[in-house]
Amino acid sequence: MNRTLTSPARAGGGTGIPGPGARRLLVAAGALLLSSACSFAPPPAVPEPVAELPGNFMGSSLPGDYESREWWEIFQDPVLSTVVDSVLAANFDLAEAVARVQQARAQAGIARAGLFPALQASATATDQDTPANAGFGEQFRKLAGGEDGALPGGFQFPDRLAFTTYSLGIDFAYELDFWGRARNDARAAGAQYMASESDYHAARIGVLATTISTYFEIVDLRHRTELARRTIDVLMEREALAETRYDRGLVTSFELYQVRLDLRNTQATLPQLETLLTDAEGRMAVLLGGFRGKLDAILPDSLAPVPLGDPVAAGVPANLLYQRPDVLAAGLRLDAARFAIGARRAELLPSLSLSGTIGVQSAQADGLFNVDQWFRNLLGNLTAPIFQGGRIRQNIALAHAQFGQAAAAYGRTVVTAVYEVEAALAALANEDRRHALLVSQREEAQRSVDLQSERYASGVGGYTDYLDALRTLLNVESTLSGASRDLALARLAVHRALGGEWTAPPESLEGLEMVPVAGSAADGNARNSEGSK
Repeated sequence: MNRTLTSPARAGGGTGIPGPGARRLLVAAGALLLSSACSFAPPPAVPEPVAELPGNFMGSSLPGDYESREWWEIFQDPVLSTVVDSVLAANFDLAEAVARVQQARAQAGIARAGLFPALQASATATDQDTPANAGFGEQFRKLAGGEDGALPGGFQFPDRLAFTTYSLGIDFAYELDFWGRARNDARAAGAQYMASESDYHAARIGVLATTISTYFEIVDLRHRTELARRTIDVLMEREALAETRYDRGLVTSFELYQVRLDLRNTQATLPQLETLLTDAEGRMAVLLGGFRGKLDAILPDSLAPVPLGDPVAAGVPANLLYQRPDVLAAGLRLDAARFAIGARRAELLPSLSLSGTIGVQSAQADGLFNVDQWFRNLLGNLTAPIFQGGRIRQNIALAHAQFGQAAAAYGRTVVTAVYEVEAALAALANEDRRHALLVSQREEAQRSVDLQSERYASGVGGYTDYLDALRTLLNVESTLSGASRDLALARLAVHRALGGEWTAPPESLEGLEMVPVAGSAADGNARNSEGSK
């Protein structure tokens, strides 16, 4: 249905009050607007098999809530804290992730704009000059009964018709969202925007995890490189003693060759360690957003071995729905797919839109400021789809398929999150046991070195025995250095699996509440889990 209500532009030609037809149309539009609470989005659903989360994590024996903010402070390493702060300030990946969030925020704003009327100012000046013997002029002359330009009463019809019209107006357009299409599109865009924020937090955790693991790698490689150099010095001294003893006939050539073989093997490992160290330092420089000089300004020449931390309180699995960003993002995208179904379903039903213009019009420019020269044009448009070759039905089917895909992705993400936490907790416990055994082995090796040193000082033992004990100690310390790195990485894996807000959000994202959309799948899943405990 199309209906146009027009008032002519004439001096003193109106009261400014809409006519009866316009009032009826506006009243009907207002009633529709007030009752526009329909929505065809399906209700929130919790996908299987995550309807009920387990009550606790397998392998977690430490009670208490999980604390994620700046958890690496437990290592009491000021250099690590400085590196993390520097990466947060200058990392390229984080800057790119922030830009993606800003894009999603703008797209959500664009979608939300469809909920409001569109207003646009217009100013036109029309100048027409046409021959009088064609078009409207010729028709008017014939109606007036004139021949050859002559009109009754002695008036002479002009050869040309010329006139200028000036107008100022405001155009408006608004579609009444009775079936919730625009609302659901806006909600879907909003859910996608919040999912992009969760993606940013996931990227932030990923960058920080890479930074911390690379730092631990650099600490381990520097320590093992120094131990390898010390071991080479010991073996070179041991080789010199073996050569002397071989020349005297005190040892066989096999023992001499065995010492030389150990020396060459250790010397061969040193270039590999230096290559790995150079690569790790280069990756750290990239994380810091600069070149090698920036890294040298932050990291000292020597770094202390990684100290141990306290046990981790993992909390309960249901908390993963809120504190782990990939789970939260999957739940929000499930909500976005749900709202998209409602928007596509609404396209099957009629839509009512209003548009029009109101302004002033005059043949003289100064007449634009005369309010009596007002005009209006109001159009109400009711359209309903009849036949579109199945496009709308296929769009609905596509939305349902995308919802099923998002539901499967959400279920997989939740199940994977619980598994990763339990696997990380088990790995942390095993690495802690392994580290404790190697600490005990180092203590035994240190006692052996002390004993051989005392025997050599008292003349009971030989210097060769002392060097062999010292080499064993250095080898154990090198293995322990790697175990300390693995233990720290296992601790990192637990915190990464648990998620949470590792740092305060950046200024560009402050004030944005990271919670699921009301009635979302993640929200319902958490309630179900809490109710089952």
